Amino acid sequence: MTLLDGRRTGTIDHGGSLERARALFPKAPQPFVDLSTGINPHSYPLFELPATALSRLPEPGRARDLAAVAATAYGAPSAANVVPAPGTQILLSRIASLVRPGRAFVLGPTYQEHARAAAIAGHEVAEVRSFERLFEADLAVVVNPNNPDGRVVSRADLLDLATRLRAKGGLLVVDEAFMDVGPRAESVAGDVDLGGIVVLRSFGKFFGLAGIRLGFAIAQPAIAERLEEELGPWAVAVPALEYGIKALSDTAWHTEMRATLTKAAHRLDQAFARAGVIVTGGTSLFRHVDIEDAASLFAALGREGILVRSFADRPTQLRCGLPGTEVEWRRLDVALGDWAQDRQAAKGAKR
Repeated sequence: MTLLDGRRTGTIDHGGSLERARALFPKAPQPFVDLSTGINPHSYPLFELPATALSRLPEPGRARDLAAVAATAYGAPSAANVVPAPGTQILLSRIASLVRPGRAFVLGPTYQEHARAAAIAGHEVAEVRSFERLFEADLAVVVNPNNPDGRVVSRADLLDLATRLRAKGGLLVVDEAFMDVGPRAESVAGDVDLGGIVVLRSFGKFFGLAGIRLGFAIAQPAIAERLEEELGPWAVAVPALEYGIKALSDTAWHTEMRATLTKAAHRLDQAFARAGVIVTGGTSLFRHVDIEDAASLFAALGREGILVRSFADRPTQLRCGLPGTEVEWRRLDVALGDWAQDRQAAKGAKR
């Protein structure tokens, strides 16, 4: 168990910052190939919005329409269980505040914003590596599938945990940001009416539209209503409402894209394998590797203008997203091949 300092509530470095990449690798060829996020490089097709999308406030009816569409897409009991929000990030500390300050355990290693949000809400926060430790918490957080290693906790285990937490007034938060490409039978979005569970779903990752800033909380209607009141009116902008309604309704696109991403993830595994690196986990939106010389690989790719995700607290691990074009795939293949040759030469020199 890793205790986290509740005073450390400043922002955390994440992937996706090209400004940081340019600072780290000022001589790298441009443009950067940003593989540091788990965002789909094949975004949902853009479409034209009316001028009123920017000149008028959002209509409450469209937010209700979005909640209904999201309930169907995510398997929630009803639209009354769904809270649309301008991204899930804004919901984290609000959800952590649904239970009085106590012990918040986050199953890690994982997305660090959950721990920060729980600390903001006044909890004593710890990252735990054992699922069983979560039963001791007042607030338990599970990212499922996990970011960055793709670990999946079964629905049965999560419901058992929720039952135990609910009995003592606790809360289970399940972040299903990557469940669109995960084993959807393990989602607990359809179980929130049992109580003691809040599910988070992200729109931007699977649909490749992170800039839209759209996400959802799924919970019992009473909790959903409270969260909606805290967000206030017009929380979700009109462009996000319209893209959410259309994209979440497009089931044919969902099916085709899942197949496309599965093939791309397999191709990425093969690219790493040719360089002598075995992928240790992930989802079809990102792959996870754990190797002794991860820092060397991160630097070698960065110098070639390819940004992957490193972790200061886990120096042997990297996360790599999917290239979006054949040019990006070729750049990655060449950079991995050059690194592998240099690695082999260095090993030979030590003999």
